[in-house]
Amino acid sequence: MLQVFDSLTNKKQFLEKPKRGFLKLFVCGPTVYDYPHIGHARTYIVFDAFVRFLRSQKIKIIYLQNITDIDDKIIKRAKKTHKSPLELARFFEAEYKKTMKKLNINSVDIYARATEHIKEIQSQISILFKKGFAYQTDRGVYFEVKKFKPYGGLSRQNLDELRPGWRIEPDPEKKDPLDFALWKKANPGEPKWPSPWSWGRPGWHIEDTAIAEKFFGPQYDVHGGGVDLKFPHHESEIAQMEAISGKKPFVRIWMHAGFLLIEDKKMSKSLKNFITVSDFLKKYSPAILRMLILSVHYRSPLNYTDELALQAKSSLQNIEEFLEKLRLVISSKNKKQKSSSFKIDQLIKVLDTNFTKALEDDFNTPKALSVIFNIISSWQNQVWQFNKEQAKKIIKLIKNKLNILGIELPALKISKKIKNLAKKRGLLRKNKQFIQADLLRKKIERLGYRIEDTPLGSLILRNY
Repeated sequence: MLQVFDSLTNKKQFLEKPKRGFLKLFVCGPTVYDYPHIGHARTYIVFDAFVRFLRSQKIKIIYLQNITDIDDKIIKRAKKTHKSPLELARFFEAEYKKTMKKLNINSVDIYARATEHIKEIQSQISILFKKGFAYQTDRGVYFEVKKFKPYGGLSRQNLDELRPGWRIEPDPEKKDPLDFALWKKANPGEPKWPSPWSWGRPGWHIEDTAIAEKFFGPQYDVHGGGVDLKFPHHESEIAQMEAISGKKPFVRIWMHAGFLLIEDKKMSKSLKNFITVSDFLKKYSPAILRMLILSVHYRSPLNYTDELALQAKSSLQNIEEFLEKLRLVISSKNKKQKSSSFKIDQLIKVLDTNFTKALEDDFNTPKALSVIFNIISSWQNQVWQFNKEQAKKIIKLIKNKLNILGIELPALKISKKIKNLAKKRGLLRKNKQFIQADLLRKKIERLGYRIEDTPLGSLILRNY
């Protein structure tokens, strides 16, 4: 049975298949003011793979993601670029979705914009006023943190120690430095909506609870996001929704993806180590990024280095090479191929079970990937002894497991020119003209491919 680590209780919890209806997952989406970076990619690849796995286990799931399309960062960037905030937000939302498509992230069912849920946001704020959790100042409306006793429980923060240095949303009329904005009074030139309190715009945290309640109700199954969102964002979401509904828990399981570092340092434009997904894809394929991310457990810090990217590249290359060898077995014209004594069906069943068990244990993708690599290392030397039927079954097994994780190997397209060069090289080797054959091998490598000689003939592989 599937277990997932819950950040609130700090232990693994069973995630049971719903008897009726759908399992409900909400993941915090982007604030659309800039191009997506590889930190975003980590979170969204992890949850895409998680949803793919659940669906492979016949679990019906609705995956909801919000789009924060109004925020201080959007307004600030819009002023710099001389665009309206909503125009800027629409541009970067489109860029985000294009990037997700490139990364083979296609599991999200609903994208919900904050600006399209102002009515729901204002309704929640009104309820917080009625229940005594909200108050108004000249600058906006705030949630009174001291009135929600469990505040800080998710992130395990000592609020008394935190208060003296807390500087977010400064307002001299706030009752407590930790009180957070529910509604912000608009400054001249900013996007604004009418409300009972002032013309203005929503605070960040209230956007998510309003959207989640609209689609899922006051309680649901899983909330995901990066670990950096635990405080104050997710902490504030819990406070808002539980104060509104009076029901606990707001969310049954909190899943948090770990930090992404760049060579042991926080990714930052000031440190000049900021890597957008677009920058990464100029050097490597989307499959390499996914392999890199899933090779580290989702809750562990991921320390990005070029060496780690090259390891992921090498891993994919090993998988592709093994699959191409199996395809060569299938396409071989050797009609005298003997029946193999390998008990493939029994081994496949064991490996299939081990792969699923790894993912059922707090979505342990590194362990699941190791199952695939164990298949390859165990059978690498026996591959030429398989018969065609066995080769087909192994290909099906590996492709199925990669598909569950969303790892798609780029199609291996070999031009007629490369095929002819390989054929010519084979004839030269047959005639023992090894110097000429080696020259052709080098030419093929310069064209982006490599040749491996096998018992069944030449195998053409791409140079990653």
